[in-house]
Amino acid sequence: MKHVLIVDNDPDVLDIMQEALTYEGLHVTGMAEANDIFQLIDLYQPDLLMIDYLLDGINGGEICHQLKVNPKTQHLPVIIMSAYPRVMLSLGTYDSDDFIAKPFDLNDMVSRIKKLTNKRRNRSSHAV
Repeated sequence: MKHVLIVDNDPDVLDIMQEALTYEGLHVTGMAEANDIFQLIDLYQPDLLMIDYLLDGINGGEICHQLKVNPKTQHLPVIIMSAYPRVMLSLGTYDSDDFIAKPFDLNDMVSRIKKLTNKRRNRSSHAV
């Protein structure tokens, strides 16, 4: 079962995403903050990280950048979400694997998650 780690400080968004993704057969862990994202990744071993752009203390783009420049986590697919897509896209995507604007279409979100987690599985199955 694929594991998705979601970091979003809006409890309503977390609840909706957790319920929808669990219904789709994914294992989901939701967190309101990511003070130590590397510790969370070590603990939960997600197949994909979804992170809100606007978080308390640090933005999700900076967290994504930290993950993508670290050899241990650079292959983890990251989707950045934001209710302010124009601002986010003008700043760049921080090497994220995808971007989803809020409000989002649940079917589209699930499709994107499955595409990225399947791509990651195929990549790791070809590793030597």
